[in-house]
Amino acid sequence: MTRLLIPAEPIAIPTINKPIEMYVFLDPLCSTCWELQPIIRKLQVEYDQYFTIRTVLSTQINNLNIFCKKPLDSINNNEIDLQNMEHPVLPSIAVKAAEFQGKRAAHRFFNKIQEHLFLKTKNVLSYSVLQDLAKEINIDVDEFNRDFQSKECARSFQSDLSITCEMEVTDFPSIVFFNENIEDEGIKISGIYPYEIYVQILQEMLHDEPEKKEPPTLEKLFARFYSLTTDEIAGYYNIPVQKAEREMKKRLLLQEVERLILPDTVIWRSKKQ
Repeated sequence: MTRLLIPAEPIAIPTINKPIEMYVFLDPLCSTCWELQPIIRKLQVEYDQYFTIRTVLSTQINNLNIFCKKPLDSINNNEIDLQNMEHPVLPSIAVKAAEFQGKRAAHRFFNKIQEHLFLKTKNVLSYSVLQDLAKEINIDVDEFNRDFQSKECARSFQSDLSITCEMEVTDFPSIVFFNENIEDEGIKISGIYPYEIYVQILQEMLHDEPEKKEPPTLEKLFARFYSLTTDEIAGYYNIPVQKAEREMKKRLLLQEVERLILPDTVIWRSKKQ
């Protein structure tokens, strides 16, 4: 955990209603970023009245250096055969392209990339595969293709890279916390820590103990996050994992949800998406 001064250029001062700004730095190809997602979601469920989140996408510097030999603008000039292109930086650009159809679409796209990466079911470095993922999450594929090749998408991704560099983020995932006092230092935390550590940081930034909210209904949780693990559901409602699993199996029989079994966990998704 490190402290850093607020960079002058890209930082938007948080609103009074939500005094903390969290910059969450993620690489779609980072397996540890998958592990951070439940922590972020739990913070949102219990304490999002205190903070806003800006997701910043990046990639390992060696991947970026290779890609930058062909500038991002060359995509706009059709100098690259996208359909046959594979590169580790493409998933990040694809998520930025999906974001033009809403933050929820970008979140679902990011999760879908990590899902296939984790299961090793698809080559998510391939542009043609990324097009297929756009279909899987039911966004407009034609619009996705146009946005992927647009200068606006290139600028959005380059802005994320600039913020990553300015905040000296080299490890993924990382979170940088700022409060509304521009004279205060930010707090940067890299890697994964127990959930309680993040709550302690909120308390330090607020100079007061944050008040935890009661969880919403399961339907509202699925509407917000698209997919949840059995462990997450049990944690939100403070019930045994076995009870959460029984409840979700009932919904599975009623065809309200679908189930994805991973090596170490089970993911549930609502069919009402």
